[in-house]
Amino acid sequence: MALTLPNRDVVTTINRDGSRHFLHPADVRGRFTRARKVVAAVILAAYVLLPWIKINGHPAVFLDVAERRFYLVGLTLAPQDLWLMFFLITGLGFTLFFVTALLGRIWCGWACPQTIFLEHLYRRVERWLEGPAHHRQKLDAMSWAKPEKLRRRGAKIFIFVLLSAVIAHLFLAYFVSIPQLYGWMRDDPAQHGSAFLFVAALTGLLYFNFAWFREQFCLILCPYGRFQSALTDDDTLVIGYDARRGEPRGKATDPRAGACVNCLRCVQVCPTGIDIRQGFQIECIGCAGCIDACNEVMDKLGRPRGLVRYDSLNGLSGKRRRVLRPRTYVYAALLLAGAGAALYSFSTLEPVNAAIVRMGGRPYFITPDTVRNQFNLRLINKHDAPLSLHFALEGAPAGLQLVGTNDTVVLPANEETVLPVVLQQDRGAYTGPASVTLRIAGANQTFSVPLRVEFLGPNAKLLRADTATPTP
Repeated sequence: MALTLPNRDVVTTINRDGSRHFLHPADVRGRFTRARKVVAAVILAAYVLLPWIKINGHPAVFLDVAERRFYLVGLTLAPQDLWLMFFLITGLGFTLFFVTALLGRIWCGWACPQTIFLEHLYRRVERWLEGPAHHRQKLDAMSWAKPEKLRRRGAKIFIFVLLSAVIAHLFLAYFVSIPQLYGWMRDDPAQHGSAFLFVAALTGLLYFNFAWFREQFCLILCPYGRFQSALTDDDTLVIGYDARRGEPRGKATDPRAGACVNCLRCVQVCPTGIDIRQGFQIECIGCAGCIDACNEVMDKLGRPRGLVRYDSLNGLSGKRRRVLRPRTYVYAALLLAGAGAALYSFSTLEPVNAAIVRMGGRPYFITPDTVRNQFNLRLINKHDAPLSLHFALEGAPAGLQLVGTNDTVVLPANEETVLPVVLQQDRGAYTGPASVTLRIAGANQTFSVPLRVEFLGPNAKLLRADTATPTP
């Protein structure tokens, strides 16, 4: 006989009359909950410590917009290097596709900043101040005239605002550095008005999100839950309810009932308020709280765990689950291609960015003795120490030389400069336009940057036939 589960016809956070239903997930213990706490602690520690940890004299992650320098775990990027972010972003996207195809929404439940901050910071404060779920529900129904509600909710609001301000200041530190941020905090806010307004606005936004909006962000704003159906299939590992084993629901003493005793414990602990027994739902963020809750009940009843578990839809229906399948091959191939391109691109980064542009006006100049091309050479030193740069021409025809520029140029640390560069060839040796390479090398040849340069000029035969006095 086929088993059917009741369908939910309303959103979990909306009451029948259309009003907002505030969720208060119950506490839960178990191996997945403990593992999620460890993952959250690592992510929170990384968020707090990255602006403090120094690598090559700079914070591990420092997006110095004012100076147009971007420091990523030892790499220094100039604006000209930002094309590399394409590989980083697409690589992260392909990684998310691949992980989702294999493990479902594990990102949402285990590593998403919305989940990390809400479940492991704000709701922990809420549980500490207001007690377990049924106490928080009573506090919701209590009048604000009651001193207990004023005391508890007032303390919660204060700590929530403080937490939001700390998170906002740490976020700003990724762009201005910790020492500069500390100096700004000691100054009059009017001296740094834009930064003060940014932190104030971000603090307010964070407070609104984590104090009131909460799971609505996942249900309404986040697009990931909407397009996950295009990334997953019946072999993707998800959290599901074994209806074959659990139905029909009934009391533990009823021999005709299935394993599910309809205790609703899985619903009570869910941060989005869904009933996992109603099948695969886009509101499920894969936090595994319902697994720990159900396993806890099964342990008390002396029944096997796994009524609610990580499994595929095929596995839950008794079919064989395939790990390797066409979509995983495609996503893995895209991931490897993107990762390979990113590794190659980042490995070719040099401490100097260089670009050469022809000066405005004439493309070339002819004097009685020479053919001359003029360029502007832009150099950017991405190191914290001065660099000695040497210039050399490669593949140049006879008589073509670099003039007006010293063989060695010292570029100050973290500085940008523009140098005039002149390529000149004796008129008698001129044989026509040529493509050459301007090689910029560091001391002891520790690095070199090649620049392709087009040396332009008139037709060589016409130049030799021209006996008129040339115009400089």
